[in-house]
Amino acid sequence: MRQSLYLITAAGTLLLAACGSRPPAKPTAPPPSPAVSTARMAEANLSPASASLVSGRLALVPEAGGVHITGVIGGLPRGQQAAFHVHEKGDCSAVDASSAGGHFNPTTQAHGRAGTAAHHAGDMDNLMANAEGVANVDVHLRGVTLGGGAANDVAGRALVVHAAADDYRSQPAGNAGARVACAVIRVVR
Repeated sequence: MRQSLYLITAAGTLLLAACGSRPPAKPTAPPPSPAVSTARMAEANLSPASASLVSGRLALVPEAGGVHITGVIGGLPRGQQAAFHVHEKGDCSAVDASSAGGHFNPTTQAHGRAGTAAHHAGDMDNLMANAEGVANVDVHLRGVTLGGGAANDVAGRALVVHAAADDYRSQPAGNAGARVACAVIRVVR
């Protein structure tokens, strides 16, 4: 009887000790390091699509908080706006550039105007062509990187010029019309 009482007391003590203890702490993973551009420069040589005459050459350079895009695009409708976006796939092989996929959107946001709360990472303001049909590009694309393979990396993706202006509202692409030029973003340094 004494041995049974001892076993009951020991079992009760262990049961109470187990109830009062905390589960072992789970190790926490360190927060992911911020994505940083690893390339120093990329280029994008726009070729016509959808039977247009639009072409151009662009340079992309990392900057604090994003990527700076500069260059010249010609063959645009004179004195009109044209939509300009980064698209998800670095493939311009289709005649209409549909092979470039949709707008680059790693955070699954609604389409909108760059700088507003909701917009695709690849959304940029419309280009404005001058009286000769030339647009001088000077764009600061925020929230993306160049090289390094992060989810927001634009290297290896496509830049696409559209036939019409982006209305910044229509989903999923701003009612911007046909894709009239396409280029793959290629790291050169």
